[in-house]
Amino acid sequence: MKTLIKNGHLVDPSQHLDAVKDLLVENGRIARIADHIEDPCDEVYDASGLVVAPGFIDIHTHMRDPGYEAKEDLVSGTMAAAAGGITRVACMPNTKPVIDSAILVSGVKKRAEEEGYVHVEVIGAITKGEKGQEITEMGDMALRGAMAFSDDGHFVENPNIMLLAARYAGSFDKALICHDIEEGMNHDGYMHEGAVSARLGVPGIPSIAEDICVARDAIIAEYTGTHIHIAHVASKGAVDIIRQAKKKGIPITCEAAVHHLTLTDEACASFSTATRVSPPLRSWEHVEAVREGLKDGTIDCIVTDHAPHADEEKDVEFRYAPNGFCGLETSVGVILTELYHTKLFTINEIVDKMSTRPAQLFGLNAGTLQEGHNADITILDLDKEWTVDSSRFYTKGRLTPFEGKHCKGKAAATMVDGQFVMKDGVVCKK
Repeated sequence: MKTLIKNGHLVDPSQHLDAVKDLLVENGRIARIADHIEDPCDEVYDASGLVVAPGFIDIHTHMRDPGYEAKEDLVSGTMAAAAGGITRVACMPNTKPVIDSAILVSGVKKRAEEEGYVHVEVIGAITKGEKGQEITEMGDMALRGAMAFSDDGHFVENPNIMLLAARYAGSFDKALICHDIEEGMNHDGYMHEGAVSARLGVPGIPSIAEDICVARDAIIAEYTGTHIHIAHVASKGAVDIIRQAKKKGIPITCEAAVHHLTLTDEACASFSTATRVSPPLRSWEHVEAVREGLKDGTIDCIVTDHAPHADEEKDVEFRYAPNGFCGLETSVGVILTELYHTKLFTINEIVDKMSTRPAQLFGLNAGTLQEGHNADITILDLDKEWTVDSSRFYTKGRLTPFEGKHCKGKAAATMVDGQFVMKDGVVCKK
């Protein structure tokens, strides 16, 4: 099978490529990049006026499979990823049962290969059942292909357990992905503690609930030399701590979620349960700090923290709603609208944060358009104007705080292993 992508604006930070060229895909791999390619092909895709980038990677998603298939499953979740221009996702282990053993890692990976529309990486749990009491057999899970380890949804409170986990994971050259929010400070609040929560009379979660945990885990990263990756950074203090830790050479990296880059706690004033997330949406000074951290390299990549729920779970009072909402189908459009078209970030920076850098962080064979590599490709129409309409989503949990948002920029096509899995917003049948 040979596919020729013609006249695309190729943007690939991995090889400092930023030029209009043709790209030839053959047998699932990138065969050649040149100014003009005239080889006979099975398909020619005209990418004139479009950006051709290495496939976008989302290293923080919740596929909810196994056990919570009413919220999402590997088929619907990977279809949502394909629709959103994402070629590879990493799924968190807070499923039922928790992905805390080699057999579960193997099972999810095998099913994803058979049923999924995009590549699926599996993140194993740090502690058994994510209970924070006993570390898992990370070595066995690593041998079965676990990308990293996390108790996402929970902070590993016991420092002895975290220290032991860091030493163990480090011996397999694997990272720990940390959900750093102190449980005691987080327990009674359900939005950011600040002027908005005071005005609404809502119990708040202080930003130092993040900062304290990030500081501890930075110290553990320095002490053990193990790569620690901080999930969904949302506070100014956490950004500052990570920035200083990186200056010291500590092996710490981090990510920011789309919503923490584009929304503030003012969105919670509507009491829409779509705005209930963890960490909470914070005030503008925190959003500015997260953007600055992304710009200066303190924050390594952009994620969705795609966390769909069944409709009935979110159709409750704000205080009782579970944290999270779907994000795979809106991330590219929202980021292009809020960060690219506002001239805060270049398209090269966005591709780096959503493709090249995530691949580098976790040693993935992805994030590049280099010849010979897998043909995982995201094609972007930077000027496509569209309105978020959740009724057209592929994900099962369709609640989103971006409902009705007018966006400029969208994925035009998604290619995985040399095969188009989405064109013009429609996922291709397998």
